[in-house]
Amino acid sequence: MTWRGGAGFYLIPFVETALPMQLHLSSWPEIETYLARSKAILIPIGSTEQHGPNGLLGTDALCAEIIGKRAGDEAGFLVGPTFNVGQAQHHMGFPGTITLRPATMIAAMTDWAQSLSHHGFERIYWLNGHGGNVATINAAFAEIYHSVSFGGEGGNHPKLRCLLRNWWELSGVMDTCRQLFPVGEGSHATPSEVSVTYFAYPEAQKSVAMTPKIAPNGPIYDADDYRRRFPDGRIGSDPSQANVAAGEKIVRMAVKALIREFQHFAAA
Repeated sequence: MTWRGGAGFYLIPFVETALPMQLHLSSWPEIETYLARSKAILIPIGSTEQHGPNGLLGTDALCAEIIGKRAGDEAGFLVGPTFNVGQAQHHMGFPGTITLRPATMIAAMTDWAQSLSHHGFERIYWLNGHGGNVATINAAFAEIYHSVSFGGEGGNHPKLRCLLRNWWELSGVMDTCRQLFPVGEGSHATPSEVSVTYFAYPEAQKSVAMTPKIAPNGPIYDADDYRRRFPDGRIGSDPSQANVAAGEKIVRMAVKALIREFQHFAAA
């Protein structure tokens, strides 16, 4: 414990605590120390897009961030800044949505990866919260590996490895979601993902009547077609069921599975 004060002020105790395992809350010497024991980092990646009448625009990025940060703090691995804008052009019929061109996202992910690799990171685990990102993330991996293959180092032993995992695909997570919401889970603006955000931000809970109770299903094309098919943004879901207690259960299951998988990836 140290004491902090100043002229004209009483000294007050200040308890020094360990910082969370987040790159943005670390100094460069702390990252240098971390790299001496681990070459792995987790990057939450998601989207900023509509999530129905009661879902937060940041849901896809927030879910990955909430789960990733809790896992990093619990297991002691580093979590980078959240890549929070992705492929969301089909949601542009709803105010607040922000999207990137595929080429822009690929270029940004490549720059992030090359920056981290330059400092000595060799394993980048991308925890994804948006299904619409998957194709572009895989294309970005191809671009990243292209740079590794033609980097001039030779030896046929590229150092950098990337892994993509959608948080709902972590072991046991979907089983938990289905148990909590056997009807109305759907595929977009789901009660599960909304519950995760409500768990972390209970002050952001919104009570909205859903009409119809369960949204229709259908294909996804361009933004105008999406708004016509799904006028309130939902697909097959009833997110009015979302609640803090369900979010806590989902996060607990996801964190447990994520720690196991990340540690295995980091050691590979």
